[in-house]
Amino acid sequence: MRKMFIYPTMYKKLKRGPQVILPKDIGIIIAYSGVNKDSICVDAGTGSGWLTVSLGLIAKHVYSYDIREEFSKIAEKNISLLNLKNVTLKIGDITKNISEKNVDIFTLDLPSSEKALKTVKKSLKPGGTVVAYIPHAEQVIKYCKKLSMMSFEEPYIVECILRDILVRKEGMRPSTKGVWHTAYLVFSRKPLIKS
Repeated sequence: MRKMFIYPTMYKKLKRGPQVILPKDIGIIIAYSGVNKDSICVDAGTGSGWLTVSLGLIAKHVYSYDIREEFSKIAEKNISLLNLKNVTLKIGDITKNISEKNVDIFTLDLPSSEKALKTVKKSLKPGGTVVAYIPHAEQVIKYCKKLSMMSFEEPYIVECILRDILVRKEGMRPSTKGVWHTAYLVFSRKPLIKS
């Protein structure tokens, strides 16, 4: 039996309730958003908190919102497990007004991410990044229309497909296993203020 190398050790320890954003997508979100030690992040749709804790390992501070308290309890366990002091969990609806301002990065994992863009625009600093994790193409179209209506920069959309590679005596080839489509990642920025 071939040993599977799916997740880094950290993810194997984390608790899981609702569906999680997988490491393959987390890596792209981190790389393309430019999150760093000075970043203030707002993560909307905490779920089990896998993205929340991944951002927390890098960013200055992460504020994570979910409307479901039972999900936040799972995320809270994961935050404690990693002893993260720079993550604040909040129960609340991100589509309503939030207190955070001058946010560097917003991540949206919501059924209707476009409904959060008014809040994002108010709270995101000029030049700040918003990343939406969107499972269906039709949702991407709706979200991108709203980005355009709200004068965000033209979005950059990617999909990360992971496939295992087999190396054997007979030769090397892709495996029939892999992690195919999970979601489209839609990146955009709030425009800089023109002088």
